[in-house]
Amino acid sequence: MKTIFVSGTAGSGKSLLTSKLNEYYTTNGSFAAVLNLDPGVDTIPYTCDIDVRDYVDYVSIMQQYELGPNGAMVMANDLIASKIDDIQNDINKVNPDYLIVDTPGQIELFAYRSSGRFLVENISSEEKTSIFIFDGALVTTPVNFVSIALLATSIRLRLNLPAINVLTKTDLIGDKIKDILEWSSNLKTLENAIGKEADGDTYTLTTNILRGLNLGGFAQGLIPISNITGDGFVNLEGALSRILNLGEEVED
Repeated sequence: MKTIFVSGTAGSGKSLLTSKLNEYYTTNGSFAAVLNLDPGVDTIPYTCDIDVRDYVDYVSIMQQYELGPNGAMVMANDLIASKIDDIQNDINKVNPDYLIVDTPGQIELFAYRSSGRFLVENISSEEKTSIFIFDGALVTTPVNFVSIALLATSIRLRLNLPAINVLTKTDLIGDKIKDILEWSSNLKTLENAIGKEADGDTYTLTTNILRGLNLGGFAQGLIPISNITGDGFVNLEGALSRILNLGEEVED
């Protein structure tokens, strides 16, 4: 079994991408399954094979412990880690070729608490990787782009997995996609764009962050995709294959 964790900021399209990946692998002859790790989600655009909501009731936690929504989410996500044996048993029963993991909407609850890292490490799998979503609607300015790039790098550090960066909502951002892709592959172009937008402390801070990301090998480009049209999924699958299958494509 190969495992793909889908992460990104709230509203970036994690659940929809999870659904589309599941469809893509299934259409191309592989047995894929989906694990939902978000205890607070109401509706999801896919059939869930393993669901943490079967083990953790977010609303009951809020009522029982008199917690607000955020406090209940923190407790719920931590409680999920205590159910790892049950989750693994469910995964083993399904036994897919590819397990696609839809992570919680609030990325900080998953990536920065020890419970998230614990789940990543203790789900048994031959190979694992992470997809980080750059929300196209958020990264249309160079300063915002650097902010999300910094978050992507931080998530990669926390999860300690090989990562693929994808740009979503490409069908919504028009001509800005060209600029964004240039920023992701040419750091000099990005630095020049920052200079036109920001000055003073913002320029200094942003360019210093950018140079740090360069040293960390961030300048690897983005894979643009559209969850609506399906554009770019062949390229995304190819990147996943290079990590998970040593370059072997999914069999038709």
